[in-house]
Parts: sequence; C-alpha cells; structure tokens
Amino acid sequence: MSEQNQYSSAKFGLIAGIIAYTIWGFLPVFFKLTHAVPPLEILAHRVVWAVPFGLMIILARKQWGEVKSAFKNPHTLGYLALAALLIALNWGIYIWAVQEDQIFQASLGYYINPLLFVLIGVVFLGEKLRKLQIFAVILATIGVAVLTIYGGQFPWISLTLAISFTIYALIRKKIAIGAMPGLFVETIVLLAPAFGHLIWLNTQNDLVFAHTSTSLNTLLILAGPITVIPLVAFAFAARRLRLSTIGFLQFIGPSLQFMTGIYYGEKLSPAYLLCFAFIWAAVILFAWDAATRRKVV
Repeated sequence: MSEQNQYSSAKFGLIAGIIAYTIWGFLPVFFKLTHAVPPLEILAHRVVWAVPFGLMIILARKQWGEVKSAFKNPHTLGYLALAALLIALNWGIYIWAVQEDQIFQASLGYYINPLLFVLIGVVFLGEKLRKLQIFAVILATIGVAVLTIYGGQFPWISLTLAISFTIYALIRKKIAIGAMPGLFVETIVLLAPAFGHLIWLNTQNDLVFAHTSTSLNTLLILAGPITVIPLVAFAFAARRLRLSTIGFLQFIGPSLQFMTGIYYGEKLSPAYLLCFAFIWAAVILFAWDAATRRKVV
C-alpha cells in the first residue's frame, strides 16, 4: 500500500473510531430509557435485532462470501466465537451497571481500557512505549489502587469491562475478516442463546417486549442498529489504526459516560474523585504525548 493510500485508510479509520466512541459515550441514556427491562432481556434484544439489521448491511455490501468463508474456516470461526462471548460479557455487565446506577464505574473501566490497549500493543504487537505513556499507565494504576484501598471498593465492574473489551479488540485486529462480516458471525453465534432466553421469558410470563408500550418496544428493536453501527465503525477503525491510537480515541466514550453519570445524579465520592484525578492526569499525559508527536495513525 502506498503512503498516500495508507494515510487515506488511516484517516477514514480515525473518523470511524470517533463515531463509534461517541455513540458508546451516550449509551447510558439508552439503557436508562429502557430501565424497565431486565439487563439479560436487553442483552438478548441487542443480539436478536442486530442479526436482521446486520444481514441487510451484508447483502447491500455484497459481503456474504466473507461470512460463508468464516464459517468454513475453523480457525476464524473459533476466534470469532471467543470474541462473541467476550462482547456478550461486556454488554451484559455494562447494561447491568447502568441500571444499577454504576455509570461512574463503567466510565472508569473505559478510561482504563486505553491504557490496557497500550500495554497489549507493547506486549503482543511490538509497539514501543514512550516515557510519558509509561508514566500515564503508572498514574492510572495508582488511581485504581486508590479506589480499591481508600474507597473500600474493588472496581470489578471497571476491570471486567476494560479487560474483556481489550481482548476483544485484539482478537478483531488479528482476524483476517471484514468489520461487518465478522460482527455478523459473532451475532449469529449468540443468536440461539439470545432467542432461547426470550422464549423462556415468554413461557414464564416475564417477557417485557410486546407486553409494554409501543415506545419501549421500538427502543428494544432499535437496540439492534445501536449495537451494530458503533461496533462496525470500531472494527473498521481497529483494522486501520495502531492499537495505541485506538486507545487514545477511547477517551471520548468514558468522558461522555462520566457526564451522563453526573446528569443522572450519581454520587461522586471522595474516593472516586481521587481515582478520577489520577485517571484524568494519565489521560492528559497520553493526549499531550500524542499531540507533541503530531501523529495519531
């Protein structure tokens, strides 16, 4: 690939990454609007409605061949199945956290995530860690330790979200499959258990969907495109940008999530304030390092 084409590819990847993280940043609003629905049912709807929406994109872009190839390749299918389990875990915990007024913890997880991206980039992809990046990682680690020790609260939500999504990103970056075909295979892998859960809820008379208002039913159906669009944009970006650059863009999401937490009136304890102070200091250092280098791709 020529230098000009490489720059153009990276530029579109950067735009896609910004779109993905902005949508994710406002996701707490969606899950607050659907708070009357249990987290597992919302998770099931995200999968079920993502399949037909994803299929339309696959057919429109004539990518069905990639989907068939993935199912015929045990290596690719195995990794996509693992990616599907990781993203389902990530989605489920995130939905539960928002509904349980734990947006700050969820936000913290996605602040930690970029720093994990940097470490993974160094360990597995041979990317070089600069001095300011090292210091940023140290500050973030101190922040998590402060919340655990001073706040008396081990941030398991934050760490689970961060670790699961980092591993998911690493898998998607290394698999030779397009963004949408890969995501479509992941949702197909999750479709049977998701649909089965909805059927089971209906037999127990616990299914909210179709037994509630039209507006809430519509929101649950929209869980499909709301799920697919940012993930496709993210996968598109992940294939075209350095992992450390993806980590830098990640700061958009948790910043917006943090603001939604304030909007919904979550209590910002002294431990959280101190923890976020270290995290934000790490973010500033990371951003300063990228700005002074004038290179984000």
